[in-house]
Amino acid sequence: MPTTRRTAGATIRELTPGTSLDPFIRVDWAVNAGDPNWVPPLRMSLEAALDRRRHPFHAHADVAYFLADGPSGPVGRIAAIVNHLHNQFHDDQVGFFGLFQCADDESTAAALLDTAASWLSQRGMTSMRGPMNFSTNEEVASPGVLVEGFHSPPAVMMSHNPPYYDRLLTAAGLGKAKDVVATIFDQPEALPERGERVLDRLLERAGVTIRPLDLKRFRREVEALKEVYNAAWSLNWGFVPMTDAEFDHLAREFRPIVDPDLCFIAENGDEPVGFSLALPDLNEALRHLPNGRLLPFGWARLLWHRRRIRSLRHLTVGLKPRLHHAGLGQAFYRRTWLTGVAKGYVRAEGSWILEDNHEMLRAIERMGGRIYKRYRIYERRI
Repeated sequence: MPTTRRTAGATIRELTPGTSLDPFIRVDWAVNAGDPNWVPPLRMSLEAALDRRRHPFHAHADVAYFLADGPSGPVGRIAAIVNHLHNQFHDDQVGFFGLFQCADDESTAAALLDTAASWLSQRGMTSMRGPMNFSTNEEVASPGVLVEGFHSPPAVMMSHNPPYYDRLLTAAGLGKAKDVVATIFDQPEALPERGERVLDRLLERAGVTIRPLDLKRFRREVEALKEVYNAAWSLNWGFVPMTDAEFDHLAREFRPIVDPDLCFIAENGDEPVGFSLALPDLNEALRHLPNGRLLPFGWARLLWHRRRIRSLRHLTVGLKPRLHHAGLGQAFYRRTWLTGVAKGYVRAEGSWILEDNHEMLRAIERMGGRIYKRYRIYERRI
C-alpha cells in the first residue's frame, strides 16, 4: 500500500510503479532554478536512471520514490534504497537515501527523511546512509551533500545543492559518516618539470606502461577496464562491486563523450593493471539547456557549446591492489593534465576522492592541485 505522511506544510506520498515520475524530476527546478551555479540535469539521462524496469542498478536493488507536495506544488523529494549487493558485500544492513531535494523547511525535510527511514526499517535495515544517487557506481550524481565550495558550478555528474542542506539533515538527526572532496588543477605552470622523469622511473620499476584508450577496439577495452575495476576499489569505504550489466550501461553512456586521449590503461605485459578516466566537463554545455531537454532545439545548443568546453573532470584512477602504493596514481593525473593542457583545457577537476585517501591527495597537492569542494555523506540509526 502506498505510503502517505502529512506535515504542517506538506504531504509526503509515494510514487508507486507506473506513476509518472515527472513531478519527482521537476523538484530539481523548483528548488534550484534560482541558483546561478546550478546546472540542470539532462532529463533523458535522469529518466533512464529512475526507470526501475530498465536501468541495471534496479536488478539488485529495491527503490521507492517519495514526493513532498506543498500548497502550490512539489517542494521536496527523496528516494529510499535497499542495495542488496552492498549489503551482501559488506555483510551489513545499511539502507540508503538519495536524490534528495527540498525547500528550506526543516519539517518537510524531516518528514521526507523519516518516511525513507520507515520504509527501510520495514525491510530490515538498521541504519540509513546518504545521499547516495544511487550508489558509488552510478552516474546520476556524486554521493553526498555539498558543504564547501558553493562559489562555482559542479563538474559533470557531480552534485550541487543549496547551502542549507547540511542544516536540514543535521536537524533531522543525521551525522557525518564520511566526506568526499573535489580537487582543482588550474595552474599548469605549477607542475614540477622534473616530475615526468621521476614518474617514468616509477613506471619502469613497476614494469608498467601507460597507453591511451583505443576506441577502435572499444569492446575489448571495456573488458580490460572491467577486469581492473572491482579489484582496484574492493577495499574502499562504501565500495559496491559493479555488475557486468552496470558496467556495460556506463560504457554506452560514456562512449559518445569520451576523448580517448584523456583515458589511459596501464599494463604489465599483456595484463591490464590500472586505468584512468577523464571526460570533458559536459556541464559547461548543459548549462545552456535550462529545461534539461534535448528536443526540439537542445541538441543544437549542446553541440554548439560542447566545442567550447575548456574544463575536464578526472573521474577515476584505479590500480590493482599490488600497485596501490607504487605512486602510479600520480603518473595518471600528471599525464591527463599535460594532455589536457595540450588540447586546450585550462582546468581539471579530480573528483570524487575520499577525505582520508591521504596518499592520493598529497600526490595531487605536489602537482599543484588543491581541494576546492567538499561533500558530506550522513548516517543515522533507524
